[in-house]
Amino acid sequence: MPRPRRSVLFVPGVNARAMEKVRELKTDGLIFDLEDSVAPDAKPAARAQIAAALKQGGYGKRELVLRVNGATTPWQRDDLAFAATLPIDAVLLPKTENADEVRAAERALETAGASPQVALWCMMETPRGFLHAEAIASSSKRLAALVMGTEDLGKDLHASPRPDRGPFLAAMQICVLAARAFGLSPLDSVYRDFGDDTGLAAQCRQARDLGYDGKTLIHPRQVAIANQEFAPSAAELDEARALIAAFEAAATAGKGVAANNGQMVEKLHVDAAKHLLAVAAAIAELEASRG
Repeated sequence: MPRPRRSVLFVPGVNARAMEKVRELKTDGLIFDLEDSVAPDAKPAARAQIAAALKQGGYGKRELVLRVNGATTPWQRDDLAFAATLPIDAVLLPKTENADEVRAAERALETAGASPQVALWCMMETPRGFLHAEAIASSSKRLAALVMGTEDLGKDLHASPRPDRGPFLAAMQICVLAARAFGLSPLDSVYRDFGDDTGLAAQCRQARDLGYDGKTLIHPRQVAIANQEFAPSAAELDEARALIAAFEAAATAGKGVAANNGQMVEKLHVDAAKHLLAVAAAIAELEASRG
């Protein structure tokens, strides 16, 4: 069953109040952040606050992720050793640029005694990262997700932000291609204007059309929109069931293809329809666990 990742919210590791409040949110995942949102002299305090929040628990079945500092910083080694002590699902590596960085982080986690179930996620947010996307995506059996990062990428490209994200479409497609080629989950970049619901919804639809599973978020008010836009609609689910039924009826009659609403249906379409139903079932199970 696919794991829902429609909404994955960044939570600053220095903000104890935020870590308390997000327990009430209907987000699919949480990323406790030790990187950009934490000043250098606040890193130790942030680790302590994250550890205390996770020890207290109350996050339900949400996917819990720790974003560590980058490979070129003086903090990553300590961050990874810290991550190995936590009840988390994954570690997010920022600004990943090559496979060696992923393998080094994997070795550090294993040396520190991390559970085999702790996955790695990689942020794709630098030009070099996209040039090495295939190598990164195939670098580790722990790898579970690639996270698009248009903010840092835009800075490095000297690109102008646009509502249609035209300057980033090639990179966004590379991210999806690399993720899907190796069975990983692609997640879209954050949307900075947390007061613009219309713009956020449009970006979610664009990302879903490109093949992304969900979106990383920076504000609690963005959660409901991402959950709605990345979930299969009732009409899509009805169409999927009708398509499967048409194909099964054709198969019973000895035919290899079927027709549904004037369109040809092959096994590949059935596979896609079954995946959509599985996604809906996983979402329903997660939401039911929240009460």
